[in-house]
Amino acid sequence: MEWSIQEIARRAGTTSRTLRHYGDIGLLAPSRTAANGYRYYDQDALVRLQRILLLRELGLSLPAIKGVLEGQRDPAVALRTHLRLLEQERERIGRQITSVRTTLHRIEEGEELMAEDVFDGFDHTRYEQEVTERWGREAYERGDRWWRGLGDEERAEFLGVHDAIARDYGEARAAGLGPASDEVQEIARRHCAWLSVTTEVTRAYVTGLAEMYVSDPRFARNYDRHGDGTAVFVRDALTIHAQHRLPG
Repeated sequence: MEWSIQEIARRAGTTSRTLRHYGDIGLLAPSRTAANGYRYYDQDALVRLQRILLLRELGLSLPAIKGVLEGQRDPAVALRTHLRLLEQERERIGRQITSVRTTLHRIEEGEELMAEDVFDGFDHTRYEQEVTERWGREAYERGDRWWRGLGDEERAEFLGVHDAIARDYGEARAAGLGPASDEVQEIARRHCAWLSVTTEVTRAYVTGLAEMYVSDPRFARNYDRHGDGTAVFVRDALTIHAQHRLPG
């Protein structure tokens, strides 16, 4: 069974132009092209498109998606990974919804707010496995103790600093600055200073973390929120900074 490009575009909530672009860049080839130039897609193409759309939802750029697809050719294995990530995200969003509803109810009723209710679903511990595997249990526990020792305002301030850094990266990339430019390297310095609050910042640590910003969708979407390549830009800027400014 196969579907025309118009049918697939309509069902996927996208456009024929987008699908043709995916084909032109080698991301989604049609299963066949008719003599009149019309493109048709079979079941394998549908599964690949689903994977592309899922990764786009997770914030990856098209070049990053192409790399993921090329590195994970078994669609069943890939979809199980996607499913796990989506289920984790659904659980996190569900907790955030409950948290906001609870906060709203307490405000409207004039009740005292509880920090554990306000911040449920915003917990950094969802990265526990990655941190432990890459940098050891001690590194995770040190950061965890530091985070739990902060007050509500201190947590908000710490996250606000990172939001400003991420915004500045995006604006610098949009302005056409290179990752090695003085302006961007100053952002990278601020980024490393922010990281140093919770851990020892070394060349190996920063380059490893920078790579995760691109390879792991959960990290990538902190920077590449619009699929514009900012995550790659951040990785390159941090890698340059680490190579020239940080100890090994």
